[in-house]
Amino acid sequence: MPVKKFVVGCFDDEKTLFPAVKNTRKKGFKIHDLYTPFPVHGLDQAMGLRDTSLHTAGFIYAITGTTTALSFMSWVFTKDWPMNIGGKPHLALPAFIPIIFELTVLCAAVGMVLTFCYLCQLAPFVKKDHFHLRATDDLFVMPIEITEKTNAEEVKAFFQGAGAVEVFEKDAETGWWLGNYAKDRKMFETEENVTA
Repeated sequence: MPVKKFVVGCFDDEKTLFPAVKNTRKKGFKIHDLYTPFPVHGLDQAMGLRDTSLHTAGFIYAITGTTTALSFMSWVFTKDWPMNIGGKPHLALPAFIPIIFELTVLCAAVGMVLTFCYLCQLAPFVKKDHFHLRATDDLFVMPIEITEKTNAEEVKAFFQGAGAVEVFEKDAETGWWLGNYAKDRKMFETEENVTA
C-alpha cells in the first residue's frame, strides 16, 4: 500500500474549521479529507467537492427493478404459463403494480447501500489508517498531503495560525487493506510528535 506523509491539523470547533478549510484551498494545499465527529452542513461546498452521483445510481437501480419485474411477469403470464384467472387478460398490468413497486424499491435501496459502502470503502473487514483517535469524539481532523510543492513546516505554521489545537506529522497508508490492524503499526501519533 502507498504510504504518504501528512501534516494533520486538529480543530475543536467548526467555526474555526470553516475559515481554515477555505484558506487551505486558497493557499493551494491538498486536503486529503476531513474527519468530523458529526455531519457538518456546508463542509462539502467549502472543500469544493462536487455533488454526489448516488441519486443517479439509485435511479438506474430502480429502473432495473421495474424492468425486471415487468418483463418477468409479462413473460410468465403471456408466454411461459398463461392462466385464465377469473376471465382477466393474461397481461393484467394493474395487477402487476404492487410487485413492480416492491421490486423497484428493493433494487434501488439495496443497490444504493452497496454503492455507498463501496465508494466509502465501508465493510466489516476493511481497515484504514486513522489520523486521530478523537476524530469520532470531539475533534475536527484535517490532514494535508505533503507533496513536492508543499513544505511541511509551512503547513504546520498555517495550521497553528488557523487555530488548530493540535498539529503533527504522520505517515499513513492512503488506501485500505483486508484483515486486522498490525500490532507493530503505529496507528496514532505519540505526544512527542504533537507540536501544538
